[in-house]
Amino acid sequence: MDIKIDAPIKQEQLDNLKAGDYVYITGTIYTARDAAHKRMYEAIQNNEELPMEMEGNIIYYMGPSPAREGRAIGSAGPTTASRMDKYAPTLLDLGLKGMIGKGKRSKEVLDAVVRNKSIYFAAVGGAGALLSKCIKESEVIAYDDLGTEAIRKLKVEDLPAIVVIDTKGNNLYEMVLENN
Repeated sequence: MDIKIDAPIKQEQLDNLKAGDYVYITGTIYTARDAAHKRMYEAIQNNEELPMEMEGNIIYYMGPSPAREGRAIGSAGPTTASRMDKYAPTLLDLGLKGMIGKGKRSKEVLDAVVRNKSIYFAAVGGAGALLSKCIKESEVIAYDDLGTEAIRKLKVEDLPAIVVIDTKGNNLYEMVLENN
C-alpha cells in the first residue's frame, strides 16, 4: 500500500505504518552519516546542543555526490544503516522518529525503535540518481568540514521508502526470511 507522510512526522502517522508499507515522504528531513553521528553523540555526552531538533524528525543516512548544475543535490542513495547502530538508540531516545538507510539493524536499535515508537525505513540502494530528483533543496547546517558527511537539511517531495521496522518491532527483513 502506498502512503504519503509528512516530515517532521507525527506519531499518529507512525502508528498506522506497518512493515512492508511503501511510503512517500514530503517535507524536511536531515542527512547524517558516521562522522556526523559520532560528533552528535559526543555533543550529547558533553551536554552540548545538537545542530537540529530530534523530536519528530527523520535522518537519512546518505552522503550525496556534488550537485549538477540546476539541481539541489547530486546522487543521493542510502548508506548502510548498521554503521550508525551504536549512536541510533541515543538519538531515538531524544525523539528521533525515523531513520532511512539500507540493510539490517542491531537488536539495540530494534529495541529503541519499539521503545520510542519510531520507524526504520529503507531506500533503494543503487537508485541514488533517481532519489536525488525528490530532493528540492539542500543546505549544510552543521559539520561542513566533513564534506559529504556534513549534516544537511533537505526539502523532499515524495521521497520513496519502505517501512522495514515498524513501531511494534515487525521487521520486514525477518518476515521475508520466515516466508522463504
